[in-house]
Amino acid sequence: MTTLAIVSALLDEQKGLLDQLQQPTKRVRAGRTFWCGQWAGHEVVLVLSKVGKVAAASTTATLIEAFGVERVLFTGVAGGIGDGVKVGDVVVADAFIQHDMDSGPLFPRFEIPLYGRATLDCDAALSALLLEAVHAGLARVGDHFHRDSLLANAAVHSGLIASGDQFVCDPLTVHKIRTDLQAAGHLPLAVEMEGAAVAQVCFDYGVPFAAMRTISDRADADAHMDFSAFVQQVASPYALAVVSQFMQSLPK
Repeated sequence: MTTLAIVSALLDEQKGLLDQLQQPTKRVRAGRTFWCGQWAGHEVVLVLSKVGKVAAASTTATLIEAFGVERVLFTGVAGGIGDGVKVGDVVVADAFIQHDMDSGPLFPRFEIPLYGRATLDCDAALSALLLEAVHAGLARVGDHFHRDSLLANAAVHSGLIASGDQFVCDPLTVHKIRTDLQAAGHLPLAVEMEGAAVAQVCFDYGVPFAAMRTISDRADADAHMDFSAFVQQVASPYALAVVSQFMQSLPK
């Protein structure tokens, strides 16, 4: 049976998912707690990657090498930097790029050294399944959260997400990231701190990878305001609804 890893950076981003595992067993490795069990007839490993690209890469490699994971799903929050991407929206990644990758003059800006590319694609089939699950999952929970949290109806986007070891919370930084990436032909919808690293490790091992991010802020001066409350009250229930739908649809 194929094993799926479900990864998030922070505990609040994964709240409720552990309760869905049947007969969960706990394993500690490389300073992380891995929960192994079954969900909707699938073998699942649940883990927190911790924050940043190195931590995410280490976690992903451990999942593949030590737990035999053959598919990876990442769920969490991100700052929206694309046009029309607002707080409460969900972005399903079709590719990742590192906005802080710069090995010039040896390699072009944003290109991953020795890979010959700047972006790494997510798995098309797994991402399509995730996109369907986002639409179905949000339809079930949306009315409650839009009313209680005073959010507009959540829109669903699919596109490029940029990762870097920086919590982006300054309009000037957002402008520079967007401008630099666009000058190189890349149009990011969101910015976060782990996805590109997970994508690179999955690329190395040939493991299918998909990711969703709920937009918690616009990566501006208000990015830190009520972050924890947003994750607990909106992003975490969104993730539970979407992943539950995803698990029901995922081929065994």
